[in-house]
Amino acid sequence: MKKNRVILACLAAVLALTVFPAGGEAASQVDKINKQIKQVRDQMQAASHNRNQAEKDAKTVQVQKIQTAESLKTVMAEIDTVGTRLSQVQNEVRDTTENLQRTAQELDDAEKRIGKQDDRLQSRIRMTYMNGRVSYLEVLLNAASFADFLSRLDSLHTMMSQDKVILEERRHDKELVEEKKKEVESQLTEVKGLYAKIADYQQVLSDKESEKQQLIAAYDDKLEELGEISEEQEQLLLDLAAKESALIKKKNALKTYYTGGKLGVPLKASYRISSPFGYRIHPITGKRKLHAGADMAAPEGTNIYAAESGVVLVAQWWTGYGNCVVIDHGGGLWTIYGHIRNGGIKVEKGETVKRGQLIAEVGSTGNSTGNHLHFEVRKDGTPVNPLPYLK
Repeated sequence: MKKNRVILACLAAVLALTVFPAGGEAASQVDKINKQIKQVRDQMQAASHNRNQAEKDAKTVQVQKIQTAESLKTVMAEIDTVGTRLSQVQNEVRDTTENLQRTAQELDDAEKRIGKQDDRLQSRIRMTYMNGRVSYLEVLLNAASFADFLSRLDSLHTMMSQDKVILEERRHDKELVEEKKKEVESQLTEVKGLYAKIADYQQVLSDKESEKQQLIAAYDDKLEELGEISEEQEQLLLDLAAKESALIKKKNALKTYYTGGKLGVPLKASYRISSPFGYRIHPITGKRKLHAGADMAAPEGTNIYAAESGVVLVAQWWTGYGNCVVIDHGGGLWTIYGHIRNGGIKVEKGETVKRGQLIAEVGSTGNSTGNHLHFEVRKDGTPVNPLPYLK
């Protein structure tokens, strides 16, 4: 890029010394230069389109990045919620497992009770077997007296009731144990299933988080790439503008407007230098970068005047400069007027202006944080501190 600027500067110097032939030869040369100028302007149009497309794409990517970042916040919040719920379910699994252990102990106790009941029944069976098969009627008929009959009858009822109670207790214990076992096993199965489901969902969310982090990183890479394209196209536009200027000089045998000395201050109204020439932290990008001009803070609509006579190279939207006017004063000296308000450009490309002529109005377009004039001086394409040039 530096090499190109040197070549352009040398070209401008050679063109300035060129003597044009007369008559038909001169007309032929003019036609040839006009074609070259058209070619350069076509290239400028393409570069401008590429730059604008890169800026448009960057805005789209920035919106996508913001949307993805917001979506990531939602996912992260959901991950926190699911993590909390997973901890709760882990506690439920632990509590249910402990409950199952207690139930197992209850099952063991119930089995022991059933065993004792079985022993009692077996004992009664053995007694019946050892004493022979004696019917209840035989026991009653062998009573010695009516009182003995009643006593024997009561004993038989008691034995029958005890047998019935034993059987009922055994049946009840079995049912209790089986129901308790089924209930706890069902609870444990349900809780473990819930835990597995939540753990799976947590993994899904984790995958989403990773995916969105990768997307944001890809958007950052794309924004950086588009920023580089925009800067490259901007520099190409400046180089092409210099080439166009050199061709116009050759065509018009351009005289030198600037012959040295101080330039006129572009603002006649009250203003202040809000940011001087030099390296600074950019107020929008946050990166350390050369501030190629001086910012003159003034109210919106304040008149801007040409610092010197010359030819207007640019009178349009110019990337970060917003609405912009660039004037070629000859001798390799340009002045740039940036952040002009919408509708505030008062000159046209190719127009010859005089020193002190109204050319624009202060605004805040492009990469700007408030109303001001970005005033820039370039010598042979290189930005220089403009303040020493001003009266």
